[in-house]
Amino acid sequence: MFRAAFYKGTRPGFAGAYNYVVRTWTDSPYSHVELIFSDGMAGSASFADGGVRLKAIELDPARWDFMELPAHLEPAARAWFESHAGAKYDLLGNLQFILTPFGQDQRRWFCSEACGAALSLPEPWRYDPPTLASALTLISIQPASAGFLMPI
Repeated sequence: MFRAAFYKGTRPGFAGAYNYVVRTWTDSPYSHVELIFSDGMAGSASFADGGVRLKAIELDPARWDFMELPAHLEPAARAWFESHAGAKYDLLGNLQFILTPFGQDQRRWFCSEACGAALSLPEPWRYDPPTLASALTLISIQPASAGFLMPI
């Protein structure tokens, strides 16, 4: 199963303070997002890990909300993470949601931007975790009678 996982927990220390600031600023329960591939690997961009990465992580359901994604999006998303692995974390770009003058750096990524790019969403730097969660509801809903997914 291919899914997005949205973090609603609070880590200890500085990371927890950052979780709190992101959730408060965005008026949302979410401060981070991962794409979870059918083999269990997680793709995202993480400050703690230095940037874009794929890795196996344990996801406590009490701290994460999950959204199933269309399976046909998985191969391209996995390829994106494999080709961008090691790209630096974009802390300044992530601060654009708080401090408007900071723009995107096309060589650096924050979590929701990386996941949005991997899913081929336009202008992925515009997505914070809750905005990405909202956008993904549009592509994860299959109309009952239409037999197709909403286009990205």
